[in-house]
Amino acid sequence: MKCIGPLDLEKKAAIVAVIPEKPLETSKKAAELGADILEIRLDLLGIRDLGLAAELVRKIKAETGLPVLITNRSPAEGGKWEGGEEERTGLLISLLSPEGGADAVDIELSAGKEERDKVIKAAKTGGKTVIISSHNFSKTPSFQEMESIIEKAFLAGADIAKIAVMPQAMQDVLDLLRLTLEARGAGKPVCTIAMGKLGRHTRVIAPFYGSVLTYASVESAAAAAPGQLPVDEVKKIMELLE
Repeated sequence: MKCIGPLDLEKKAAIVAVIPEKPLETSKKAAELGADILEIRLDLLGIRDLGLAAELVRKIKAETGLPVLITNRSPAEGGKWEGGEEERTGLLISLLSPEGGADAVDIELSAGKEERDKVIKAAKTGGKTVIISSHNFSKTPSFQEMESIIEKAFLAGADIAKIAVMPQAMQDVLDLLRLTLEARGAGKPVCTIAMGKLGRHTRVIAPFYGSVLTYASVESAAAAAPGQLPVDEVKKIMELLE
C-alpha cells in the first residue's frame, strides 16, 4: 500500500495542487477546489529559513487538513532554487522531521547521490513517502530509456517514481501511457506526465492507466509546469470519466 498522509494511492489517484506563491492563501483555495495533496514548492516560494519553512508547513496542514508534499526543485530540472545543493537538500531534510510536518518529499533522480540518499534516509526514518522524479522539458526519451529511468528511481529508494516528459508527437504520449500501464501491472507506483499542449489530456487520463498522482494548478495563470490544468477542472473531468 502506497500512501501520502492518510491517502491510499492504490485506491484512487490523488490530485496534487502545486503551491508556487502566497502559500497559505493558495493552499486554502486549493483545498476548496478539491485538491487531495498540496505540493509546497520551496524553490518558487523563495523560502530558505528552516524555522519559517516548518512553521508554514504546520500552519498549512492545520488550516487545510491536507497532506503536504515538499519540493525544492533544482534549476537543472526546471526549478528556481538559488544556492548550494547541501542547503537545498538540508531544507527538505529538516521538514521531514516530526517537527517539520511534511508527509512526503520529491527529490530528483539527477541530484547528487550523497545528498539524495540523505533525503531518502530522513524520509524513510520518519515514515514519509519518497517520490524520486525526472523531468525532461525538451523531448520524450525512448520507451526503453523511460523504463530505465523508472527502474533507477526505484533502485534509489523511491516509493513512487515520477517521470515528466515533453512529447513531440502523439506517439510519445502513447509510449508514456504504455509505460504507465506496464508499471501498474508490475505493481510499481508511478506518476507520469506528458507536458505541454500535446500532453495536456494526460493530466486526467494518466491516472486511469495507473499514474497514482496528477498535478494541477490553483490558478491557471500560475501553472508551475507546461500544460497544467486547474484543480477543479481536473477533478471534474476525472469524476466524469470514472
